[in-house]
Amino acid sequence: MGSIITYRGIRPLNRQVLCYPDRRSALLAGAAVAAGALTAACGTGSRPVTPPPPAKAAPDKPAPDKQAPAKAAPAPRRFAGQPVEIGHGPRGRPEVALTFHGNGDPAIAKAVLAEAERAGARVTVLAIGAWLDTHPEMARRVLDGGHELGNHTQRHLAINTMPEAEAYAEITGCGDRLKRLTGSIGTWFRPSQTQYATPLVRKLAQRAGYPHVLSYDVDSLDFTSPGAAAVIRTVIGTIQGGSVVSLHFGYADTVDAMPPLLEELARRKLRAVTTTELLTP
Repeated sequence: MGSIITYRGIRPLNRQVLCYPDRRSALLAGAAVAAGALTAACGTGSRPVTPPPPAKAAPDKPAPDKQAPAKAAPAPRRFAGQPVEIGHGPRGRPEVALTFHGNGDPAIAKAVLAEAERAGARVTVLAIGAWLDTHPEMARRVLDGGHELGNHTQRHLAINTMPEAEAYAEITGCGDRLKRLTGSIGTWFRPSQTQYATPLVRKLAQRAGYPHVLSYDVDSLDFTSPGAAAVIRTVIGTIQGGSVVSLHFGYADTVDAMPPLLEELARRKLRAVTTTELLTP
């Protein structure tokens, strides 16, 4: 590839990921205060006073269905001239798509998105349905940041080996959650635990409403936790115009790799855009 690039400014990320406590209420103390006031007010010969009912504790947090909906998400669309399974975009374009498996600690996911936004990049997030069940607010966070959101199955199991009915339920299960949260089944579908879908899974994705299956041509291997420098070398060593890169939320190395990776893409005059932008003529 020519001279070896030395990456500066890989900022260490504290490996102790901040844990954000659940928002919980402790309003039952009001009942105890009311009972104390009642005792003080009772005099000799006074008529018994019925104490007020105890205050109800506020719920821990709204159920996923009660969350404020995210902004409307674009529906899947067909791209003329593209195969059912798309691994990369036009090679002549000075653009690439960074795609993320949506799972893991939301604090790390938000840090990755913040680094992308700081550099003016837009990404594609393929969310796991079970992750959205636990963290429904992430749908809004992704879309409000100008990124796009897609389907990465409900449970992230080996979809290529499943019976037809189970595989279809994995696709539609996540699609239903996305529709409830965003008004769309997701702009893209990516199969779980595989780079390429089987013919059956491609057919099931189309039946569920996805004209295309989104693959990739660059695997960052960030899920192996090799260190930020290794993630950068792997991506930069194989990326080219039109590439679709596979990355993951949930790994500290990915957060650390983002600023120098985006800086190197800019040096090569490659813009990080959503997959839809990459494929739109």
